[in-house]
Amino acid sequence: MKKRISLILPMALAAAMVPFAIGQKDNPGKNADKIAPSLPKEAFAKPKKERKLLVFSVTNGFRHGSIATGKTAMKMLGEKTGAFEAIVSDDLANFESDKINQFDTILFLNTTGDPFFDKKIDKAEAKAKSERLQKNLQDFVKGGKGFAGFHSATDTLKPGGGHTPEYSKMINGAFDGHPWGGGTPVSIAVEKGAEKHPIVAHLNGKNMDFKEEIYQLRDPYDSSKVQMLLRLDLDRSQKKNIKRADKDYGVSWVRKWGKGRVFYCSLGHNDAIYWHPDVLKVYLGGLQYALGDFDVPSK
Repeated sequence: MKKRISLILPMALAAAMVPFAIGQKDNPGKNADKIAPSLPKEAFAKPKKERKLLVFSVTNGFRHGSIATGKTAMKMLGEKTGAFEAIVSDDLANFESDKINQFDTILFLNTTGDPFFDKKIDKAEAKAKSERLQKNLQDFVKGGKGFAGFHSATDTLKPGGGHTPEYSKMINGAFDGHPWGGGTPVSIAVEKGAEKHPIVAHLNGKNMDFKEEIYQLRDPYDSSKVQMLLRLDLDRSQKKNIKRADKDYGVSWVRKWGKGRVFYCSLGHNDAIYWHPDVLKVYLGGLQYALGDFDVPSK
């Protein structure tokens, strides 16, 4: 019996250490009790029409444990403010040309790798499918719709082999490590000159201080090509293992993409981010910009 237990225990420990990435299953309603008191009371702007936001969280790599909380927050944010209806779905069929245009904006909430690569089919077919769905997404945004990305959306469809996906150009960069881990105290500053920008005006130019994982990005990252809203305050955060000589660590921005609109925010690793009142207001403002309900300064 002792020998059997000694064999079972390591197997159980190994199973517990398997990344959450495998199952693609989340706990519906996770942390709803913590999110509810922190939600904005009303929409950032009156919706011009009923809006549909697709919340998509497929991972082909690391899967963040905060995804379930993020999904819950987006559902509740839409319901509380009336700004949008959050359709939470990882069905790739939603990106086919006959379905994608039912949405006003698509949110990549902590996606990783190539979320369009369907492992259930032949590799050649999966590659062709991914390329088709990537093009459909580009046509969707450039044609006048919206795209939003949270946190590891920049760890998605990254450049490689001399090729830079149009997606990486659209979101403005690719993940290049996170010197600031999830347990690191960081300070997030409003971009100088953007203090009155509608999406961050509620911060009154003040920093947000909390523990969060912050990314550094590589090409095609270029902060001059977007309207920066938030960035890491290096003077008030640790400077260990940073790579960028220019110390350019953007956290959130908006931009035009063709006729469409893009909003990105690198916050979202830790569950608590999704019930931080000021962050939820940034999310709401950015999402409603992407949805097309108001115009803000952007590039």
